[in-house]
Amino acid sequence: MEYVILIVVIAVLAVVAGGLLFLRPRRGRGAITPPSQPSAGPPAPGGGGAAETAEADTAAKAPATTAAVLDLERPPPSAGRMVRLRARLARSQSSVGSALLGLLSRDRLDDETWDEIEEVLITADVGVVPARLMVDDLKTKVKVLGARGPAEVRELLSTELLGQLGEDTDRSLHTSPHGGMPAVVLMVGVNGTGKTTTCGKLARALIGDGYTVMLAAADTFRAAAADQLQTWGERVGAQTVRADREGADPASVAFEAVSEGIEEGVDVVVVDTAGRLHTKVGLMDELGKVKRVVEKRTTVDEVLLVLDATTGQNGLRQARVFAEVVDVTGIVLTKLDGTAKGGIVIAVQRELGVPVKLVGLGEGPDDLAPFDPDAFVDAILG
Repeated sequence: MEYVILIVVIAVLAVVAGGLLFLRPRRGRGAITPPSQPSAGPPAPGGGGAAETAEADTAAKAPATTAAVLDLERPPPSAGRMVRLRARLARSQSSVGSALLGLLSRDRLDDETWDEIEEVLITADVGVVPARLMVDDLKTKVKVLGARGPAEVRELLSTELLGQLGEDTDRSLHTSPHGGMPAVVLMVGVNGTGKTTTCGKLARALIGDGYTVMLAAADTFRAAAADQLQTWGERVGAQTVRADREGADPASVAFEAVSEGIEEGVDVVVVDTAGRLHTKVGLMDELGKVKRVVEKRTTVDEVLLVLDATTGQNGLRQARVFAEVVDVTGIVLTKLDGTAKGGIVIAVQRELGVPVKLVGLGEGPDDLAPFDPDAFVDAILG
C-alpha cells in the first residue's frame, strides 16, 4: 500500500513539474503584445511612444487636411471693389490731391505757382510731357472759369484728371468663353512685381464672378512659383497645370493647360509666365514663343502686363519692351496703396495707349480691383 501511495505522489509531482516547464516562455523569442491604443496623455518617458504619437498625430491631421481642401472659399464678386477700397487708396494718394487743390486755390496764380503745380505732377509720376500738357490745359480753364471757390477748383481738377485717365476708355476684361473655347489670359512682367500673386487674385475674382478657371504654372524657372499658384487655386477650386520638373519649357505648360481647359470646358485659362528682365532679348523672345504656341489652339484674349506702381518711370521702360513683344492689351498696377504716386496711371496709359484694367490695393486676397477712374480721382482729391 505504501508503494502505491508513493507512486501516486511521484506521478502528481511529475504532472506539476511538466506544467511549469510548459508555461515558461522559450528563450530567443519576444513576447507578442497587442497594438496599444493611442493614449490621451504624453507617452511614458523612455518608452516607444514617440513613433506611436507621431502616427496618431498624422492620423488626426489627415481628416482636417481633407476638410480644408473640400471647404472651398467663396470669393466676393469683383464689382465695386475699388469703391470699397477707396479709403485705403486715399491714404496714399491724398497728399498729391491736397497739394494741387491748395496751389490752384491761391488768389493769384503766377508763373511760380504754375511751376509748383507742374512739379507736383512730375513727382506724382505723371511724367514731364503729360505734366506740362496738364498745366497748359489748367491755365486755359482757369482763365475761362474766372473766380475760383473750393468747389470750382475741385471740379476743375476732377475734370482734368478724368480727361487724362480716359474716362470713356474700355477697361473690361475679355474673359468670356467663345466658340466653345475658353478665354485665355496671359500674365507677363518682370520678377518682383507680384505677377504670380496677381494670377491667384485674378482667379479668385473670376470665380467670385461665376467663372470656372484653370491656372497654368508656366513660370517654370522660379522654384516656388508653381507651388504658390497651386495654393491659390486650391483655395477657390481652380485647377492648376504644372510641369513635373523645374526648368521645363514654359510654352509646353501653357499649351497643355489650354488643351485641358478646352477638354474640360472651363471658362478662363490664366497663364502665369516666367518673370524676365525686359533687357534680356533671349528671354523676351521666349515669352513671344509662349504666346505663339498657345495661339495654335485658340486665341489669346488678354495680355496683362503687371507693373509695380512704386517703380515709377522705370516701370514705363519695362512696359515699352513688353508691349513690343507680346502686344499688351491691359495694365495691372500692383502696390498702388503703398508709396506709389497715382500719376503712374496717367503716364503708362499715355505711353502705351493701353488702359489700366486692374489695380492692386493691398496684401489681402481680395484686394485686386477693376480700375474705376471716378473712384480713383475721388480718392486722390479726398
